[in-house]
Amino acid sequence: MTRPAPATAAAGTGTGPPPAARRVRRSLAPYAYVAPFFTLFAAFGLFPLLYTAFVSLHRVELQTPGVMEWRGLDNYTALFSDSYFWTALRNTFTIGVLSTVPQLAMALGLAHLLNRRLRARTFFRTAVLLPYATSVAAATLVFAQLFGRDFGIVNQLLALAGIGPVDWQTGTVASQLAVSSIVVWRWTGYNALIYLAGMQSIPSELYEAAELDGASGWRQFVHVTLPGLRPTIVFTTVVSTIGATQLFGEPLLFEGSVSGGISHQYQTLGLYLYEQGWGFFHLGRAAAIAWVMFLLILILVGANAFLVRSRSRKEAVR
Repeated sequence: MTRPAPATAAAGTGTGPPPAARRVRRSLAPYAYVAPFFTLFAAFGLFPLLYTAFVSLHRVELQTPGVMEWRGLDNYTALFSDSYFWTALRNTFTIGVLSTVPQLAMALGLAHLLNRRLRARTFFRTAVLLPYATSVAAATLVFAQLFGRDFGIVNQLLALAGIGPVDWQTGTVASQLAVSSIVVWRWTGYNALIYLAGMQSIPSELYEAAELDGASGWRQFVHVTLPGLRPTIVFTTVVSTIGATQLFGEPLLFEGSVSGGISHQYQTLGLYLYEQGWGFFHLGRAAAIAWVMFLLILILVGANAFLVRSRSRKEAVR
């Protein structure tokens, strides 16, 4: 009696999902990977942004946040007719320029020095990052003591040069210089390391070719280093511009007042927003200020991108 042959699986059959299901899964996999980010962004980024725009069109008080009275664009018109808003906008611009330009220039020079062969090079690269790691509250309080009118070290050094004491917390230019110095001290090392990383990505063959052509160190820096760092410089400029527009901690803690001095001489838009929302309890007005700051950042970043593209096109034509 012969036994029946064991059954074998038919050729071409498998235990996995059908090809159509595999194609659908393959097409949906990238969206599943990025879904957590967009979910968090929608919850903590997009929704607060849109809700702030909604609040800016209403009269909302801090004591009764659930009670909203429709005002349309009245918060914005009241904002643009407030002289303190224009003062805060002007202060934000001047402090931003006084802090961003020296900061990036010093960071570029510092990165150039750190890119050279130095002893204890790792120690110096780590040390420049210490100001960034320092608490903004601790740094500002120390600088407030340094810029004290009667017993500050800065005025004592000026006295050695024959210059009288400067009231750093009352004068408009003096107070803005003092606040800007805090920003420069905290962020120069951070930007220097970003520039250093950009310098190390420039091919060494370019420097060797420039050296063979007889280019000095300065000409190598101008014609090789700076063009190679252009994307990095654009990035740091944009980030510094955003940070300057949102400046809050340094001017707040410099004197401990949300008004930015007795005559609002260094009150930034961030302080003005805080004063309106949590000082005067006008949440609708504060939301309008937040949206003005957001639009201002978009305009500044867009202008920067336009200038970069225009310059790149001119150089491409050459």
